[in-house]
Amino acid sequence: NDSESIFQTRSIKKGRANMNAQFKKGVLELIVLESVRQRDMYGYELVEEVSKVVDVNEGTIYPLLKRLTNEHYFETYLRESTEGPPRKYYHVTAAGILYRDQLEQEWTELSDRVWRFLKENIPKKQDSSTG
Repeated sequence: NDSESIFQTRSIKKGRANMNAQFKKGVLELIVLESVRQRDMYGYELVEEVSKVVDVNEGTIYPLLKRLTNEHYFETYLRESTEGPPRKYYHVTAAGILYRDQLEQEWTELSDRVWRFLKENIPKKQDSSTG
């Protein structure tokens, strides 16, 4: 039935979008910290940079920047802009670099465990054809 298959497709897409949102939350801090570690950036510039990796918008990034600044992982400063008012730039602190390194280690360990699990549990093509 066409309507059932359309419903199933929509359900799969909706579920995948929700899962991606959860994955995104898990790695967003790491991506933001690494981006600013490479060079100081202002908010919208950071949205564009992070969007190269995951789909984000200002409503996601700005609260995260505020929290990371409040937790002393970033410092901010104003720099004049030729395109309007001064821009607030974010600079990663020593604590921010340590936190970023910790997040990277946790992400690497988790992704390695997940990858090993998947490799161990993916049926071999030969096994399924002989069964």
